[in-house]
Amino acid sequence: MRMLTVSIALLIAAQAAVQATAMAATPTRPGACPALETSPPNAPEQKPAFAGQTRACEAQSNVAFEVVVLAKGLVHPWAVEPLPDGDILVTERPGRLRIVSARGVLGPPIAGVPKVDARGQGGLLDAALSPRFESDRTVYLSYAEPREGGNGTSVARAVLSADRRSIEQVRVIFRALPTYDGTMHFGSRLAFGPDGMLYITTGERSTRTMRAFAQRLDNHLGKVLRVQPDGGVPKDNPFVATPGALPEIWTLGHRNVQAAAFDSEGRLWVVEHGTRGGDELNLIIKGANYGWPVVAYGHEYSGFPISDSAPDRPGYQRPVYYWDPVIAPSGAQFYSASLFPAWQGSLFIGALKEQRLVRLVLDGDRVKGEEHLLVERGQRVRDVRQGPDGALYLVTDESNGELWKIVPRR
Repeated sequence: MRMLTVSIALLIAAQAAVQATAMAATPTRPGACPALETSPPNAPEQKPAFAGQTRACEAQSNVAFEVVVLAKGLVHPWAVEPLPDGDILVTERPGRLRIVSARGVLGPPIAGVPKVDARGQGGLLDAALSPRFESDRTVYLSYAEPREGGNGTSVARAVLSADRRSIEQVRVIFRALPTYDGTMHFGSRLAFGPDGMLYITTGERSTRTMRAFAQRLDNHLGKVLRVQPDGGVPKDNPFVATPGALPEIWTLGHRNVQAAAFDSEGRLWVVEHGTRGGDELNLIIKGANYGWPVVAYGHEYSGFPISDSAPDRPGYQRPVYYWDPVIAPSGAQFYSASLFPAWQGSLFIGALKEQRLVRLVLDGDRVKGEEHLLVERGQRVRDVRQGPDGALYLVTDESNGELWKIVPRR
């Protein structure tokens, strides 16, 4: 009988320990609802710098929608860019640019695309339309460019032919330096701002020997860059007059930025891949330093702390939000259309590791809620864009990737 009593006591103690761990992994704030994220953190010892910086409350929009699969058979599509006439431009990492018709007809590869280095995370990456695309038919492409001694993130501009079978007048307007022989962290989102300038994101190339470049102004790695549509340098860039600095730099201290989007107020937000427990949402401020690798949330992929790093230090910009555990973010879009009124103002972010579409509710410069959509589909969401019709268009990063259109449920 005594043995039974002891066993029951041990069982109760074990259950209490499990419950305590679960409660620790699901923090609540006084007067606030429980957080959406309930999984144990990757870095349990790290604490947010302010309330709501991580594990936001669950947001429930209760929007009835359906997913229309417009195209299949895409090989690791990376970007989706809706065209003004309702067709959709899509990139595939192996180096193909295609147009999918509004009815879902997958077009042949468009000729004239520059050669790419498609090893690892490289290849043909983002696509962006000129702000005057309807008159100039100009398209911007970012890609891992093969170079002597390695590769690097480059951006080319080109004109889509009238028959849309090729791109012409292809010219490289930006090359991230230095060249490096690697296959990781090319960053590579393109976004035109309300100022008419092109914003380019890069990665720091991943390896420990390259990380320090993110903190230096003599290179383009681990940066947000700002150039004119022809690649020229705007005179009001923050480091134009700084000796030894590259003038294209807008901000520094980034790890691997694969999402960039402007909100209705004209502010630029980026989402970057962190280490384990360190994916970040950042509000971009001209000339600011975002810390990597000396300031960062998370642990190395090995599980060990990031060497000589801390989550918060004076003089560095704090992330508005971070995910622990990570979602592996890629592609972002602020929703502004009337097709889904409940989603207006929301920031949508593709999640690779967690295989879902993340919706963030923002209030000023703070995240007030988080919703996870398309979880049941179990596919890596690589990019999300709003079309001129108000629908959301997504591509999935799979060997048999798909193009999805999200519309109201009938």
